Amino acid sequence: MSGDDENRFEPRPGAIQSDSPKAGKAKSFLTRAKKLARQHSNRPARGAARLPSGVSRDPANPAGKGVKAAGRRAEGAGVRRGRGAAFVRARGLSGGWRHSAPGMRRVVVKTRYVRQAGGSGKGAAHLRYIQRDGTSRDGAPGQLYSATEDQADGEAFLARGRDDRHQFRFIIAPEDVAELSDLTGHTRDLMRSVEADLGTKLDWVAVNHHNTGHPHVHVIVRGCDDRGETLVIHGDYLAHGIRERASALATLEIGPVSEREQARKLAAEVDQDRFTRIDRAMIAEAEDGLLDLRPEPQEARRQFDRTLRLRRLGRLQKMGLATEQAPGVWELNPRLEPTLRAMGERGDIIRSTYRALKADGLTRDPMTFEVHDAAPQVPITGRVVDKFLTDEMGESLTLVVDGIDGRIHHVSGLDADRLEEAKVGSIVEVGPADAAARPSDRAIAAMAEDGIYRPSRHLEQARFEGRVPGGDHQGFVDTHVRRLEALRRAGIVERIDADRWRIPEDYERRAATHDAGRNRQATVRVLSAMTLDKQIGADGATWLDQRLLRGDRSDITPSGFGQEVRDALDQRRDRHLVSGDATRQGQRVLYRRNLLATLRDRELARVGASLAERKGLAFRPSADGVRVSGTFTGTVQLASGKFALVEQSQEFTLVPWRPVINPQLGREVTGVVKGGSISWQLGRGRDLGF
Repeated sequence: MSGDDENRFEPRPGAIQSDSPKAGKAKSFLTRAKKLARQHSNRPARGAARLPSGVSRDPANPAGKGVKAAGRRAEGAGVRRGRGAAFVRARGLSGGWRHSAPGMRRVVVKTRYVRQAGGSGKGAAHLRYIQRDGTSRDGAPGQLYSATEDQADGEAFLARGRDDRHQFRFIIAPEDVAELSDLTGHTRDLMRSVEADLGTKLDWVAVNHHNTGHPHVHVIVRGCDDRGETLVIHGDYLAHGIRERASALATLEIGPVSEREQARKLAAEVDQDRFTRIDRAMIAEAEDGLLDLRPEPQEARRQFDRTLRLRRLGRLQKMGLATEQAPGVWELNPRLEPTLRAMGERGDIIRSTYRALKADGLTRDPMTFEVHDAAPQVPITGRVVDKFLTDEMGESLTLVVDGIDGRIHHVSGLDADRLEEAKVGSIVEVGPADAAARPSDRAIAAMAEDGIYRPSRHLEQARFEGRVPGGDHQGFVDTHVRRLEALRRAGIVERIDADRWRIPEDYERRAATHDAGRNRQATVRVLSAMTLDKQIGADGATWLDQRLLRGDRSDITPSGFGQEVRDALDQRRDRHLVSGDATRQGQRVLYRRNLLATLRDRELARVGASLAERKGLAFRPSADGVRVSGTFTGTVQLASGKFALVEQSQEFTLVPWRPVINPQLGREVTGVVKGGSISWQLGRGRDLGF
């Protein structure tokens, strides 16, 4: 560089700025020139999706939102150096979503990262529900397959990943899946490409789903590479790379999307009540919520895009989501995207519910469909029509209940453990969130004297009684103190000092109300595991019998499932009249005293005799107040409910089952039958409750 060059000074004045503090930042000449050039060019605005280009973005998650963050949470900042980084750099995917090349086939890929899925019940529950009945093309259970097996062993897969730190779950949904020759082959080709990008063999299983309007694949990948080390995948590869590979494979098999085909697909989105690619493009092009669609030079591509947008805006205007402020200038409602997404979700719910009803040969008015985002305030009684994963990626479940109130109820976000007994066809009651008082709250209320709870006194009593499992008395009392600390933050209790807490008189009620307000998950109680038609002719005590003794039918509407229940009640009543368990006096029907207990004992005697013949043991009926002891060997589902089988050396008995006894399968148990239920006791002072 010469001396003249070093001393040369060239002034470059910027834009004149206002002294007013309220004035916005002035736009430079270059910015204004670029904007003017875009308005007169054939290219879409910066960040906009050019509609006819075969966009492969996930409509439900346009920017891969959350996927990158989930991947980075897997190993912290180390995920940036995870497997697949070379592919990300080569394709320019780092830092954000990149449009696929024109003509590429769209493929939706959703990704989720799950911690400790193999060593807990989460992985087993997810695997069980993606293989549930009705997911295959012929309505049979879904078939699990892998890279080399057409019938993979799910239990063996879970056993191999029991100690894995995490697992990855994918949903792969090609837009033109009907044109693929083999969805299973496409999935295997994709996973081989992913293995090549990551530089390791993957242990994975998959299930094809044909139970929705758009077939898709569920893939579960162990969080372990071929060397047994933790599998770390680059976040951008999870968000975008797998979709790029899937799109390329679909395009290779089917061929590129033609201009005419793409135009037809986009035109079909104009009148849809969901968030579409047209909406996404308009939001990206809008500035400060305003979209300028005034006439432009007559170029075929731009004119087609403008026509699509104007037709879509006309639809959105009727929905109150867009307003024409001036000829060709439209204002988009800030709530446009969330509103359309919510409408799309509700539409999906209605369609899936309709399919479930149709599979059972039922028809219902869609106006009777009711979607519950939280626990219902009024209990819902009805028949389970469908049970499935809420988001198909997690473990929470959704129930579709055909209610006796004549409505179809869709209740989502339920704990899978609570729904284990709620089979399709069973009669259930879905109620508000559980507001029962915790045992710790009852203990605190019982220990309080004059409204003061003292942890030191509670510790002395716990040591004196010696009923704390493991003998950790201090830890036992500390759990009560932590509970009080949580309630103090809620304003329910007051801490005076380290050993004194002020407890209100209605402490248990207020604590339970606080828990109910935080817990939005509905409670589900199985009223009968038997279908309605089987209850009519059953010899045990059924839910229909309970309704007959109740007498009142005001909550059972004469339509839908309510009418079916009314007809079933009449048939069950006539059966009791024939068998002598009921008599008619004028317009009234009088039932045998202790009808439910009589029917239950009658069924237990029949089933007990059958089991005694098969087991070679004597059946001993359980009596009220009698202690029962033996080995818990299994359960029996009867019309009268579910019963636990307790065996001794020469005999066995059947007693009412409760979920709390399940962990004791194969072990010695002891309990006392009390009023149709039982109190189980395991060891000294360990009462499992009623």
